[in-house]
Amino acid sequence: MSAKTENILIQIGIAIAAALFFIPGIGSVHLFDWDEINFAESAREMITSGNYLTVQINFEQFWEKPPLFIWMQVVSMKLFGINEFAARIPDAICGIITLLVLYNIGSKIRDRRFGLLWTMLYACSLLPFMYFKSGIIDPWFNLFIFLGTYYFIVFTDPGNSKNINIKLVASAFFLGLAILTKGPVGLLIFCLTFGVYLITNNFKLNFKWHQAILFLIILGLTGGFWFILQIIDGNFSIIQDFIIYQIRLFETKDAGHGGFPLYHFVILLIGVFPASILSLPAFNYKITKTEKDASFKRFYKWMMILFWVVLILFSIVRTKIIHYSSMCYFPLTFIAAFACERYINGKMVMPKYVKILLIIIACLLGLAVALVTQFDNFKHLLYPYILDEFAIGNMQASATWYGFEFAFSIILIIGVVWMCIKSNKILSYKNLCIMCASCIIFIYSALVFIVPQVEKYSQAAAIEFYESKKAEDCYIYLPYFKSYAQYFYSDRQIKNKNADASYLMHGQLDKDCYFVLKDISSEISIFESEVKDAKLINKKNGFAFYVRKLQID
Repeated sequence: MSAKTENILIQIGIAIAAALFFIPGIGSVHLFDWDEINFAESAREMITSGNYLTVQINFEQFWEKPPLFIWMQVVSMKLFGINEFAARIPDAICGIITLLVLYNIGSKIRDRRFGLLWTMLYACSLLPFMYFKSGIIDPWFNLFIFLGTYYFIVFTDPGNSKNINIKLVASAFFLGLAILTKGPVGLLIFCLTFGVYLITNNFKLNFKWHQAILFLIILGLTGGFWFILQIIDGNFSIIQDFIIYQIRLFETKDAGHGGFPLYHFVILLIGVFPASILSLPAFNYKITKTEKDASFKRFYKWMMILFWVVLILFSIVRTKIIHYSSMCYFPLTFIAAFACERYINGKMVMPKYVKILLIIIACLLGLAVALVTQFDNFKHLLYPYILDEFAIGNMQASATWYGFEFAFSIILIIGVVWMCIKSNKILSYKNLCIMCASCIIFIYSALVFIVPQVEKYSQAAAIEFYESKKAEDCYIYLPYFKSYAQYFYSDRQIKNKNADASYLMHGQLDKDCYFVLKDISSEISIFESEVKDAKLINKKNGFAFYVRKLQID
């Protein structure tokens, strides 16, 4: 078999495995508030309204995100219908492409084994795997930033003189797509990374003025495409609101999310397990002194800078959301692959602290899953210690367990312990594969069997209520908490858009209006005193449902 044929077969195998990992089951659980439903609802409203230029929520302008990912969901919904599967399939496709990208880049900067190492470590890590079965923007956003950065690294590599202008155009194009996906923060990440690299490289860079102009033109045309269309359409106010929102994210605890300064350190340590732990010894730049490949050393340096830029940037940003640091997954898994390569080649012995951390975190994750499956058996013991009425209401839900879920935890722990025991001096590729396989089985099984049950304790009662009103011509209003679920799951139509809070709570209604509240006594009391003609329909799992009947025939 020729090397080319073998390479093609490996890529086909990666694509098939990725499809089996990321596609099955993505339509089996409701979309989660806020982000998943937010983007899916914007896509649904594009289809319903026929306005594909302006992003909307509740059929009003929504300036927080550009439309590229939402356009992907629109295409998906045109093909598969307006449902969870259609909302999530773009990220599953992104997962397939990402693993192929990692294999090919890893093979180019080192060899096929390194490409497979990088691909495997990315695929078996907790949050990277989960995000490819979600319906959020970040997987595509991160991929575009990574590709833009990669092509720029290759473009500036002194040892690479082939098709450099094509690589420059590719870099600008993908960075432009990142802007079109989530906004200028994609360009900010690249610019900060590039700036730090310039400083550490004594500002030595082979970059000509005409190339800089070409880069900026492609970047501006691609990244500014939607913004230019909005200005032409007379919607300059959307651009202003978008910029103000981006600034506010950096300055305030927006989106209802704050956190402590080391929030993202903890998220990456646990969320990118096991790659995060395996990578730790390779964060010492001195280990590259024995590295003879100058291009690989440059790539390592870029990845290290990219990692720290993203981590420090979003540690400074006051808004703390789990996926803000997800761009770190690429450099972190690269560093982990580099460390594992050295473990396998005998150039470095896996330290004891790495093995201890691997086993501890595997046991904690396994224990967490085991406890979740037994939650209904001991939750009553927690009630006296919980002061949040809404949380206690959520806990009234009951999940359905099959009894074999604990096996997922055992598989994870056995796989990790096996690798740690067998890697006294040299880590074998086989034992690393065993551990990675155990991680994938654990994550995949948890998503298929655990997450749908956990959802019952959070949002399921409310979403089931919204779904029950899909065929009814009515209003649904949430007076005291923010959600997008009522729009998507009740199939809200344009004709309902002008009903404001005052009309719904006090006006003469032309159709029934349903109110959804968190079952908190203070909020219930305020609502009942303010809306005296609202009738309680039901209370379920932390939510209270009221109705005001139509008053105009």
